[in-house]
Amino acid sequence: MSVSLVSAVLCCGAATFLLLNWRRRRTVQRKMKEAKWRREHTIEKMEKAARKFKEQNPGHQPSSILSFTLPQLLGKLRDGSLSPESVFYTYMDKALDVTRELNCVTDYLDDSESQLLHMKSQGKKGLLFGVPISIKDSIDCKGHDSTLGLVKRLQKPATVDAVVVQVLKQQGAIPFVKTNVCQSLMNYDCSNLIFGQTVHPVDHTKTPGGSSGGEGALIKNGGSILGIGTDVAGSIRIPAAFCGICGFKTTGNRISKRGIVPSICGQKSVSVGVGPMARDVDGLVLCLRALLCDKMFQLDPTVAPLPFSEEVYSSSQTLRIGYYTTDSFTMPSPSMKRAVLETKHLLEKAGHVLVPFKPLKIEHFMTTIVPAGLFADGGATFLESFQGEPVDPNLKELLLLAKLPGWLRRLLSWISRAISPRLSKVLRSMKEKSVNQLWKFHTEIEEYCHEFIAKWKRLRLDVMLCPALGPAFKIGFPGKLSVGASYTVLYNVLDCPAGVVPVTTVTEKDEDDLKTLRGHYNDMWDRTFVKAVEGAIGLPVAVQCVALPWQDELCLRFMKEVEKLSREKERNC
Repeated sequence: MSVSLVSAVLCCGAATFLLLNWRRRRTVQRKMKEAKWRREHTIEKMEKAARKFKEQNPGHQPSSILSFTLPQLLGKLRDGSLSPESVFYTYMDKALDVTRELNCVTDYLDDSESQLLHMKSQGKKGLLFGVPISIKDSIDCKGHDSTLGLVKRLQKPATVDAVVVQVLKQQGAIPFVKTNVCQSLMNYDCSNLIFGQTVHPVDHTKTPGGSSGGEGALIKNGGSILGIGTDVAGSIRIPAAFCGICGFKTTGNRISKRGIVPSICGQKSVSVGVGPMARDVDGLVLCLRALLCDKMFQLDPTVAPLPFSEEVYSSSQTLRIGYYTTDSFTMPSPSMKRAVLETKHLLEKAGHVLVPFKPLKIEHFMTTIVPAGLFADGGATFLESFQGEPVDPNLKELLLLAKLPGWLRRLLSWISRAISPRLSKVLRSMKEKSVNQLWKFHTEIEEYCHEFIAKWKRLRLDVMLCPALGPAFKIGFPGKLSVGASYTVLYNVLDCPAGVVPVTTVTEKDEDDLKTLRGHYNDMWDRTFVKAVEGAIGLPVAVQCVALPWQDELCLRFMKEVEKLSREKERNC
């Protein structure tokens, strides 16, 4: 073959590659443009419907409806003093106001209006009769995309509602909007290149957290009274803590996950939890009562058929509570530590017994077990989501680590050993495993869980009080601090029910103390953490409440106790 022919073939190949790449980019840009147009169209549809209702009901008083707690709202819907229409259109109008400010709603579930009309002819009133409810993007709603912030998932509407959505509807709730997430769900910020950045309800330079960040922002500013999220490493608890609302992750198999799109398909090392997000614990409890019903057990026989235990939740027995202020891996901010200690003091005054606890082997857990579990295939499944996909800047660091070939990861691990031992161990753990290695790894996880729970049992603990990550990070920082999820991902691997309750806000003293804070390692991650949380005076801070697997009602009972004592303290100040 002549040199000129080889050159011609190479040129043609290069031209074809460039053309295909150009066409792919054009297709991606077109799909993103169409998605943004569809969202604008659905927002306009919501505006039109809300405006029409207000015109037809000039005496309507939305402020009183928005001020009701969920139990109060349900009471008025049941006795007929409020109509489902008045509640529905009030929350629709408020959701519009909130999303104009915070960018949290991504889609309008327009069949909600049909459901509203159908309710008039229904005699039966479910446990959530007439309650508008917001749904995280990754949870399937028939006729709508579950994008995960990925262009490739656009224009692929779900053919059936997720089981959790079907049960909510059967209980009389009205799912009416879907909310924003971070791209791929593998970050605790809340941005993607389709729908943009969702911002914090109080400080727009901060993130609302993620991946259920759209839910957290919408509920905090009153655009929803109840929402459903998912949690693989804190994706309910972190945005709830950042925004100052309550969030609860159930034991992994307590609520059906059928119809919920995971971040990494097939990953089993870190348990995914589903759960509610609400203004208060009462809202969480009402939602769990409604979901844990025969309808869900029939639709998904793989879910444990355990109805809500009123006996456990309503118990008033004294609790024996383990507690810690740091996991000795991610340094707690001054407000995180103070929140735990102040809550400990309140619980002791109320007669509960508090027992110091030190989590087991957290450095090994965070640098070996978690990255080795999430990336047991070397990151191949995670990377599949990004083939031909534009990447959100907040994910670029994680994506870069996942893309590194094994030999380069090993080299970088060796180079960084002296500078950042934690990063070195993480890089070494993100390697592809053989089936034999994966089975041994799963055995290691089981042994870790048994050892952790054995220590819990030796101390005769009922529940655990520990820090919730906070205050809210500056936008962009979660992508630099994946390790910040150490306080939450622990209880995904252990498969414990866990929730967060806001108990305080950042003070000037907290901010001053932050200036001299040194972490457990004083490495780049510790220094980045200080930058992430600074400038947060007045932002909410939560504590995390945990129980052993399948003790969801006990965890909620503990959360209710923490909420009650914190509110009493606030009233008396």
